[in-house]
Amino acid sequence: MTNNKLTIGTRGSLLALWQTNWVKAELVKHHPQLAIEIKIISTKGDRILDISLPKLGEQGKGLFTKELEDAMYTGEIDLAVHSLKDLPTEMPEGLTLGAICEREDVRDAFIAAAGIDSFADLPEGAKVGTSSLRREAQLRAIRPDLQILPVRGNVDTRLRKLDEGNYDAIILAAAGLHRLGYTERITQYLEANVMLSAVGQGALAIECREDDERVNSLLQSLNHQLTRLACAAERSFLQGLGGGCLVPIAALCRVEGDALQLDGLVAKPDGSKIIRGARQAKVTEAELLGQQLAEELLQRGADRLLADNKV
Repeated sequence: MTNNKLTIGTRGSLLALWQTNWVKAELVKHHPQLAIEIKIISTKGDRILDISLPKLGEQGKGLFTKELEDAMYTGEIDLAVHSLKDLPTEMPEGLTLGAICEREDVRDAFIAAAGIDSFADLPEGAKVGTSSLRREAQLRAIRPDLQILPVRGNVDTRLRKLDEGNYDAIILAAAGLHRLGYTERITQYLEANVMLSAVGQGALAIECREDDERVNSLLQSLNHQLTRLACAAERSFLQGLGGGCLVPIAALCRVEGDALQLDGLVAKPDGSKIIRGARQAKVTEAELLGQQLAEELLQRGADRLLADNKV
């Protein structure tokens, strides 16, 4: 392998390809000598589309990442681009997050069928599509009358299912819609007091081999330190809760001057109980902040919610 060649691994969805091509363009902008190849790798999550993510249980670990990580171990690819929210909090041995890029919009987006102008306009018993337990719990807490139905597939597939009349509305990450040019499809942005986002939502993560000094050095030009700090607090919160459990967990960290503001929650899947908390800390204490908020929520009863919902 020559010093100017780089192979990036990615999933094959339109969103994954958009993200990878964006990373490629940024790398070339900062390092014009690079010759970058993109290699599409199918993951288990791309192939299993008939089972909702919560029902996959422990089989769902590394659902969208394992095959890409295997390709890094063998040297088939040098790095992989992921949505950070897809990455487990514990990195596989020998791999590291070489960069976390500047965050896009962290919010969830409400996309409704024609004639529904806002979330408040949803009729009683409306069908809302999401495969996220986090979204489902928060939706049920606000509107227990809604029918929450699973929806799998890439962004285009989910929008098509909405347009075909399978749902009255669906919930998707705003960042993915922006990246793919679907901003005009958004009926309403759901703010954090209504729908707290997933850990790492809106951020791109670039994974590489820990001992690959060349690649780690190249990736520093894409690393956004404030995003990295905020996401470190969120991921520490998730890890502190034992984040492998299939329980609705949400967190959002904001940088406010030289301080971090972290909001987090743990919920029952049916939305009947939600434990929320918030803490602040210096930007130098991101991981400690996440651990402390996790400990606080555990002491306030999140431990029982986690125990009740382990699969």
